[in-house]
Amino acid sequence: MFSNYLIGLREGLEASLVVAILVAYLVKSGRRDALRPVWAGVGVAAAVSLAFGAGLEFGSRELTFQAQEAIGGTLSIVAVGLVTWMVFWMKRTARHLKAELHGKLDAALAMGTGALVTTAFLAVGREGIETSLFVWRAVKVADDGWHPLGGALLGIATAIVMGWLFYRGALKINLAKFFTWTGGLLIVVAAGVLAYGVHDLQEAEFLGGLLNKAFDISSAIPPDSWYGTLLKGTFNFQPDPTVLQVTAWLVYLVPTLVLFLAPVGFGPLSGAKERKSSEQAEAAGRGDGGDGHTHGDRERLRDGARGGGGRSDGHPG
Repeated sequence: MFSNYLIGLREGLEASLVVAILVAYLVKSGRRDALRPVWAGVGVAAAVSLAFGAGLEFGSRELTFQAQEAIGGTLSIVAVGLVTWMVFWMKRTARHLKAELHGKLDAALAMGTGALVTTAFLAVGREGIETSLFVWRAVKVADDGWHPLGGALLGIATAIVMGWLFYRGALKINLAKFFTWTGGLLIVVAAGVLAYGVHDLQEAEFLGGLLNKAFDISSAIPPDSWYGTLLKGTFNFQPDPTVLQVTAWLVYLVPTLVLFLAPVGFGPLSGAKERKSSEQAEAAGRGDGGDGHTHGDRERLRDGARGGGGRSDGHPG
């Protein structure tokens, strides 16, 4: 349940922040008339996400066992890829997410109502579909739909409250640290999902080695015990994994976690370059060249130099 609460909180908070930024920008710029298309896009995104989850659940019931396992294993790998991309994307773009969204919204306002609906739909729909896929996978693993689904819904509800508090200015937390900690935990959870996906593909006979166990500690951690159930529900722990499962878990977890926890830019030089690029972008927005002088200032300085030392304002020295 915790892992699904975490995915619901993480994905839901991203969507809530996006909506809060869009709504606040429209309100502050006096474009309340554009709020209805934005909310329409959010509603369509939520409906599509629910329909996607329902399609996964009910569409797989009529399939054979091997087909179900093959689809489950494939979608597990897809879910891991989406979650991994999401945590790295947020780490890279969180600092300038607001400016990026403002730029997209300005373009959408110029294009009309349809563009506003599309902007809101794309901003929220991605998180919704990722959440549906991840929760569906957790439901199949746990063989109990209520606990994973309840955890995800609780996480989404928490995220909605936090998004509203952000919009009202009542809640201020360090988002960089929040997304770093939750991103690291999600990578650990995703490693477990990947291992289960590999096991599904082995049961579907797409991969071999199903009987080649890496270890078996079922006697120490019974799967039906409260702590075995807790580990399975939280980290997708399996007491008797195959060698291929353990290999996939390690090959994914170790390098992905190292890359994610590494400083952005991998060193002070890259950080300096990033700061310089940011300063140059700000300078371009001001109309100067990054040295504090505008284009007109530099022209007057050059005119003064050509005039034999006269003053740059056009008067004699």
